[in-house]
Amino acid sequence: MRYLCSVVTLLLLMCAMLPAQTATVELPKLQHLSADQVNPQIDPCSDFYQYTCSKFFAANPIPADRATWGVIGPLSQWNEAQLRIALEAAAAKKQGRTAIEQKIGDFWSSCTDEDKVDASSGKTLKLELQRIDAIKSKSQLAEQIAHLHMTLPGAWQGADASTPAPLFGFSASQDLDDATKVVGAFDQGGFSLPTRDFYLAKDEKSSEIRNKFLAHITNMLKLTGEPEAQAAKDAAAVLDLETALATASMDIVKRRDPKNLNNKRTLAEIERATPSFDWKRYLALVHAPAGSTYLVSSPDFFRSLNELIEKRPLEQWKSYLRWQLVHQSAPYLARPFIAENFAFFGKALFGVPQQAPRWRRCARNADSLMGEAVGQAYVAAAFPGQSKERVTRMVKNIEAAMEQDINGLEWMSPATREQAKAKLHLILDKIGYPDHWRDYSSLEISADSYLENVHRATAFEFNRQLQKIGKPVDRYEWGMTPPTIDAYYDAQTNTINFPAGILQPPLFDRDQPDAANYGAEGSVIGHEITHGFDDQGRKFDGAGNLRDWWTAEDGRQYDERGKCISDQYTQEIPEAGVKQNGLLTQGEDTADNGGMRLALMALENSLKAEGKTLENKGADGLTEAQRFFLGFGNVWCTQYRPEVMRTQVLSNPHSLPRYRVNNTVANMPEFARAFGCKKGQPLVRENACRVW
Repeated sequence: MRYLCSVVTLLLLMCAMLPAQTATVELPKLQHLSADQVNPQIDPCSDFYQYTCSKFFAANPIPADRATWGVIGPLSQWNEAQLRIALEAAAAKKQGRTAIEQKIGDFWSSCTDEDKVDASSGKTLKLELQRIDAIKSKSQLAEQIAHLHMTLPGAWQGADASTPAPLFGFSASQDLDDATKVVGAFDQGGFSLPTRDFYLAKDEKSSEIRNKFLAHITNMLKLTGEPEAQAAKDAAAVLDLETALATASMDIVKRRDPKNLNNKRTLAEIERATPSFDWKRYLALVHAPAGSTYLVSSPDFFRSLNELIEKRPLEQWKSYLRWQLVHQSAPYLARPFIAENFAFFGKALFGVPQQAPRWRRCARNADSLMGEAVGQAYVAAAFPGQSKERVTRMVKNIEAAMEQDINGLEWMSPATREQAKAKLHLILDKIGYPDHWRDYSSLEISADSYLENVHRATAFEFNRQLQKIGKPVDRYEWGMTPPTIDAYYDAQTNTINFPAGILQPPLFDRDQPDAANYGAEGSVIGHEITHGFDDQGRKFDGAGNLRDWWTAEDGRQYDERGKCISDQYTQEIPEAGVKQNGLLTQGEDTADNGGMRLALMALENSLKAEGKTLENKGADGLTEAQRFFLGFGNVWCTQYRPEVMRTQVLSNPHSLPRYRVNNTVANMPEFARAFGCKKGQPLVRENACRVW
């Protein structure tokens, strides 16, 4: 459980379900950065998003195998093609392979041979099901949950709503009160739909999704050999239990406040609150180092869990365990399981009619499970030293702009201002890839069984995570793999992290002018820096401790400005058919607005040093300011299927791209000046919101 704030949303969907293509593709270039690439029929002061993106949308409909499609789509294609090249080369090499080449090559071979996967996974799944069938008492739940956590990815992967792991999550986490310490952390979890509201909402669409989900559980259990009537009965029991777990969970908005999750408990206290679960047995089986205290994100959830264990019959729990096993294993099983899994989680939930080719799924899974192994080859091919040097300069310039901004805030007192600058100066910048690659020497991978490779890779990572407990914090560790098209701020280590995958066109291009790069990549950099000072990040000090360093009046002033943001973004989203909750998206919206201001300040400072201004025009007639704003708008040009749009608004802390772009520029007088917008036009706001 960490406070990681990222900039790009639904990346798994952005990078998923792409059409097959050869592994040799050209690096995509920035788009929409010249006067003839915008739509002159649309007034930029009325809808800047459509002004920037509508030509792209008309020429680029969503492919049949995509949930979304945007200008970042070609970059995800290119990144996966680079991974494919590295993985295929390692698999084809017959002699003299390095240890890393053996592991990634054999993993690739085990995944891409579908006939072998069909045969080998069936044997492994049968043994796993027999293990569950053999459970005779609820006292054995701890043993089975420990086994699932060690063999299926997710137990250590916290999320905005919960962990995807069966029943609950367990991980190593920094102590919220003392960032130098690493403690064991238990988090709520155990349900399969995106958030608790998918189980609890009473509207017609939510009921329809639950009915399809129930049919999906039935179909998956039938594939394990259950008769249809029994599978339907078990599916109803599973949905009932997952609904109870969702009901017991803390909602996604409340979880945004770290104070609500800062609950320390000794093992004895955990045992008293949840005596029906054998915690000592669980901790022993996952080989967790002993700890004096544990972080329990939601004590109410675990109290309710105890009641569920006591009151629900053993057979219902066994049905739940079978479902969790087959659900979490589905991507690594035989083709019928994969097809049924996609039928619900691809088609029904996200509206995608066609699945991605096998090689893309294998490349993504290799990156997910052994990211720093395959990442080494990606970095060598995709991220030259000149790119890292230029991005580093941009980061330093935008951090300097943040200090300039802090110094200029009239509402902030000198005492808080000094604390804010002290925190800013302590931010650690991590760009491209780790200084030291992860050691995979103890991980065994063979070409024989894909599912068993997944089990071993999961056990390796789960153990690596847990062995941090009781040891010093490593601020230099990365939480994303090098090819990832995303970035994040970690409040507990006070670090900003930009993988090589997001430092590519159309976000960053070393051949493009500064204005384009500051608008696209610079706004991302500013976004992550601002996360250190958003409504979550501001509650942590420069050392990563959960500590209030604001004066009471400054805190009140901040909250007043933050409310302006949350109120502004709380609005009906007609294209999604639901209303956006501005309290859910407040942190990301604050970071979007602050990030753009910082990037523009940094660009203006850079131009000033060259004797230029934002009003200077290029050969295409665009001013530097216009090029900057177009760079920002361009990277968010993204079309969504309606199902994805609805899911994002209900569960994702990022606003949809149209609202990210239009609301942000409407809060910036600099945008109005750049495009000659007049008072009364939609994107000229009299009561513009500003925090940073």
